[in-house]
Amino acid sequence: MKPIRHLAAFTGVALLLVSGWSSAARAQAPSAKSPSSLIETGCGYTPSEAPAAPAYPQRESREVQGHFRLASVRERNWDDDSDRAAIVGLWKIKFVSKGNTGIGIPDGAPIDDGYATWHSDGTEIMNSGRPPITSSFCMGVWKKAGRSSYKLNHFALSWDPTGKTLIGPANIKEEIVLDGTENSYSGTFTIDQYDTEGHLLAHISGLVSAKRITAD
Repeated sequence: MKPIRHLAAFTGVALLLVSGWSSAARAQAPSAKSPSSLIETGCGYTPSEAPAAPAYPQRESREVQGHFRLASVRERNWDDDSDRAAIVGLWKIKFVSKGNTGIGIPDGAPIDDGYATWHSDGTEIMNSGRPPITSSFCMGVWKKAGRSSYKLNHFALSWDPTGKTLIGPANIKEEIVLDGTENSYSGTFTIDQYDTEGHLLAHISGLVSAKRITAD
């Protein structure tokens, strides 16, 4: 995937650079007076400049840290046959926007395109289509939520385009359902980007779909 860019206002609080959908959009530059920050898509977002102050201080760092709490064996709640779960394998994935028109992202706009591996031990790793210097690999944990449904809780670290300034963690969550062939899945995703102090900078939602990659 070649990342496509577009500047979109985030109601004066935090502004995203998401996948663009026209050459004019790609050529658009931020206004000197705009509170916009440039943000990459993929495993989170990457502003061109780290915010000098929390853009949306509604969550304290201890709340974000709470997402990283250790889970007991009882809480893990995976099937005893998770090593044979149909979700296990290598997938070609695609993320598109849905429900973000209020922040200037049309439905159907590409958000990310990459590869994900779901492991039998309940972990997952994704190679995102974003520039590697901004951190293109991210990791998650999954559990079975129903006969053919799964939930994924996934974290990434977002860096600025220079790769020298850490923006903060991005939390990607998915709820997906395998089709009858067990060779494709679809569902929904959300991405919440935080700064290093745990303040929410941006929220985006959309649809995820994937096709299985086999040894053949």
